[in-house]
Amino acid sequence: MKYTLKSIFNLALVLISLSAFAQDKKKDTVAPRTERYGLRLGTDLYKIARSIYDNDYKGFEITGDYRLTEKIYIAGEVGNENKTTDEPQLNFTTKGTYFKAGFDYNIYKNWLDMENMITLGMRYGVSSFTQELNSYSIYNPHPYFDESGVITVSRKYSGLSAHWVEFVAGVKAEVFDNFFMGFTLRLNRLVSNKKPSDFDNLYIPGYNRTYDGDFGVGFNYTVSYFIPIYKKKNLPKAETEGKKKE
Repeated sequence: MKYTLKSIFNLALVLISLSAFAQDKKKDTVAPRTERYGLRLGTDLYKIARSIYDNDYKGFEITGDYRLTEKIYIAGEVGNENKTTDEPQLNFTTKGTYFKAGFDYNIYKNWLDMENMITLGMRYGVSSFTQELNSYSIYNPHPYFDESGVITVSRKYSGLSAHWVEFVAGVKAEVFDNFFMGFTLRLNRLVSNKKPSDFDNLYIPGYNRTYDGDFGVGFNYTVSYFIPIYKKKNLPKAETEGKKKE
């Protein structure tokens, strides 16, 4: 986790530096600003990379957002995960798909025609999955005298589901024309959770690891492409206020 957070902060510094460099190259003007509205589609690079180096994990996520107003974006993610978790007393495999929908609010004020984002938002997530119990061990406080060992089973539980709310904070920066890179940090709170009869859902696709039963955290690194649909001209704020007074 330490190295993950370090990587996130390093990426943030790179994105902010690229944004500042690009903005410094723009010339100040009082002309009406033309802003683009459209659809941005991308993928989570972290899940792709983890699928390569982690033999116990396979996952993929598609991300998207649509600019609804000057500051508000409709946003969502859809994906699937297949993860084997090895706990001290049980080993299980989780497989399933998930969908998240919500909004992002851009709190960053761009210069001229820049389209970088620092966002706060929310998602409502839904996941449908299966849990397969591979092995478990019975807790024994005195293993020296009566060690039970690991019991191997193959017990599958289907039709499981979970609903949750996510609070999202993120950054996106345009590194090339229409190409964006960014990341998000997420705090999750379970709303409902259909569990197997024998053990808890310790991992939920799209939600990640559960902590204390109801809370979880997550993040993603994204690369995305913006598809312009239409343009809208906005007068500078000073000119707009002047016209209202007239």
